[in-house]
Amino acid sequence: MHRQVKRPKPRLLCSIVMTPKLLVYISYNLEIIFVNGKFCTDPKLDKANDFFFPDLCNTANTSNPVGSVVTPANVVQIPGLNIIGISLVRIDHALNSLNPPHIHSRAVEALTVLDDTLYVGFSTSNTGNRLFTKVLNKGDVFLFSEGLIHFQLNVGKTKAVTIAALSSQNPGVITIADAVFGSNPPISRDVLTKAFQVDKNVIDHLQAQF
Repeated sequence: MHRQVKRPKPRLLCSIVMTPKLLVYISYNLEIIFVNGKFCTDPKLDKANDFFFPDLCNTANTSNPVGSVVTPANVVQIPGLNIIGISLVRIDHALNSLNPPHIHSRAVEALTVLDDTLYVGFSTSNTGNRLFTKVLNKGDVFLFSEGLIHFQLNVGKTKAVTIAALSSQNPGVITIADAVFGSNPPISRDVLTKAFQVDKNVIDHLQAQF
């Protein structure tokens, strides 16, 4: 005789599949599900503050090795963005600062310069590895495609401010240098010396920075 196993009652959640623009509703056991965003809440419980974020007007402290700070406004800060497929960031750039090479694995980025001048660019993927760069001034907009390495360097005469729109409520970010040289545990020196074709002492120095 077979005994019927009582399963936990599934709850409704929202999940983005393949692209933030394609919305799929799935019923699953929440203990084994990860979503690009947050679990859906009862609309009756929503509050005005779920659609509000006040901090993009604030200048961030850029006292760090690269001289730039990113202030996000995504689904973590604005719950009302959940499943919408859009978010914002403010980037404060000190003089001669860099927003180092990084990627957004789930979003296209449209960057707008609010103040001063930036040298920006992105590199295409293998095998072409083409570099596209542009010097941007106040009011200029530049587009970075999803998943491509890109950067912003302040080449102006004072601090700069930019606002970027991203095509995901949770775009994700991987800073290349941090991921390669600052991983935990560290990537083997043998791997990195062969990948970058440099001496092990160079790899030791780079890993020590992170």
